[in-house]
Amino acid sequence: MKIDQPWLHAPSTRAVCEALTAGEVEIYFVGGCVRNALLGEAVSDLDLSTNVPPQRVVELAEAAGLKAVPTGIEHGTITVVAEGIPHEITTFRKDVETDGRRAVVAFADSIIEDARRRDFTMNALYARPDGTVVDPLGGLPDLEARRVRFIGTAEDRIREDYLRILRYFRFHTWYGRAEEGFDPEALAAIAETQEGLDQLSRERVGAEMVKLLSAPDPAPSVAVMRQLGVLAHVLPGSDDRALAPLVHLEGDLPAEAETRLAALGREDLRAALRLSKAMAARVTLLRDLAIGTMGPAELAYRYDAKTAHRAMLLRSALLEMPVSPELETEISLGAAARLPISAQDLIPQFSGAVLGRTLKKLEADWIAARFELTREALLQSLRT
Repeated sequence: MKIDQPWLHAPSTRAVCEALTAGEVEIYFVGGCVRNALLGEAVSDLDLSTNVPPQRVVELAEAAGLKAVPTGIEHGTITVVAEGIPHEITTFRKDVETDGRRAVVAFADSIIEDARRRDFTMNALYARPDGTVVDPLGGLPDLEARRVRFIGTAEDRIREDYLRILRYFRFHTWYGRAEEGFDPEALAAIAETQEGLDQLSRERVGAEMVKLLSAPDPAPSVAVMRQLGVLAHVLPGSDDRALAPLVHLEGDLPAEAETRLAALGREDLRAALRLSKAMAARVTLLRDLAIGTMGPAELAYRYDAKTAHRAMLLRSALLEMPVSPELETEISLGAAARLPISAQDLIPQFSGAVLGRTLKKLEADWIAARFELTREALLQSLRT
C-alpha cells in the first residue's frame, strides 16, 4: 500500500528526504500525516522518524544546504526547514520511565520500538519517502475500520500519560465511526485511571478539550466522558445537556469551540482550562448573551451577525426551544442598522452624564422601533 498526495512530491519534502537518504539512513513519515493521507483527510504537519541521532540529522541537513533547528534536541527532535516549510524529524525513541505526565526517553534501534511507545494503532503507521506504508504493529485494519484502539494494553498506555484519556475521546470524535461505538477495553481502562487527569497541567487539558470540541460532532464523546466521570475531572460543575442540541442547530456552520464551551456552562473556564484571554472572553460573552434577553436584531447591531447567530443558537439549545424562522431576517436587520444620531447632535442642550443617559435612551427607543426612527424623529422626541 502506498500514499500518494501532493505534499509527498513537493520540492521541499523531496529535498528533506533526499538529504537524509543521501546519508544512507532510514527515514519515514509517521503519525498524523500518514494517518490522514490514508483517510483522505487534510494534512497540516509533516513528522518524520529516523534511526540516526539528532546530531547526524543536523549534519546531513546542513550538508544539503537546509536549515536545521534544534527545537527538541533533548528529545531527539530536529526541525529541518526547506523552502520555509518545517519538517520535524525525531530519532526512534523508547520510554525508559513515565509518571503519567511526562516520559524519560532513550533513543531506540528499531521502528518497532518507536511504534510501541505511541498511543493508538492508527498513529503507529509509517511511510517511506516513496509513499510505501509500513505497519509495524498491524494498525491498518483499525484505521480502515476507523477504530480507535490503544497500542498494547489500554491501561498501560494511559498510565504513561493520562492526557491520553482525552486524546482517546478526541481521536474517536474526529476519526472514529460513531455507529461502531467505543472500544470497551479503552472505556474500562479510562474508568480505572481517570483520577490521573487531576495531575495534568490545565494548559494541556485545555488544548485537548478545544481540539475535541472543534470536531464536527463532539456530543457523543462528551456524553460518554460525563457518564464515566471524566468530564467532572476536567470541568467540575459543567453540564453537557445543551451540547447535542447545539450541534444539531448549528447544521452546516463551521464548528466553533467557544460556543460549545459556552454550552457546557462552567463559568471559570479560563482558570479550569487555561484558555487564552481572548477565547475565555468569547466564551463568557456568548454564554451571557445566550442567557440574556436581548433579541437577535439588537445582538447583531451591538456586536456582529456571527456573534448574534451563535448566541441565539446557544439560547435555543439551552432553553430546548426551536430557532425562530425569522432569525436570519432579524440578524440581517440589526447588522445593517446604524444609529442616525450622535452625541454631537445633542450638544449644547445636554452635557456630561446627562448627555450620555440621553443618547442611551434615544438609542433604546430607536432599537425598540426596529431601527426605523430617523434623526429628526429622535430629536423631536426630546421636545415633546
